[in-house]
Amino acid sequence: QVQFVESGGGLVQPGESLRLSCAASGFYFNIAVMAWYRQAPGKQRELVATITRDGTTNYVDSVKGRLTISRDNAQRTMYLQMNILKPEDTAIYYCNRPTWASDDVNWGQGTQVTVSS
Repeated sequence: QVQFVESGGGLVQPGESLRLSCAASGFYFNIAVMAWYRQAPGKQRELVATITRDGTTNYVDSVKGRLTISRDNAQRTMYLQMNILKPEDTAIYYCNRPTWASDDVNWGQGTQVTVSS
């Protein structure tokens, strides 16, 4: 069955970096549009970045220039390089296909990112 396993989160100070990973299984990852989402405390889950099967990327304005989405189709893994982290980046980060996200299905457990001094 479809499974996403997110990892790499942690507690960091403002300005520091983290690299999140998303291991995917149970579907044709190499042809799927993929995305990172996040949910901050008390807020709805929001889209952060998307990547097509050939590597075309899009980002929400608040993370442009700081976060970079990438993928390794051979390893069925997606990444989110997070630089110059800010307290407002604090959230649980999830990966999913946008089509499944809109149907609110196939979510993994997420990985917690906390940015605090």
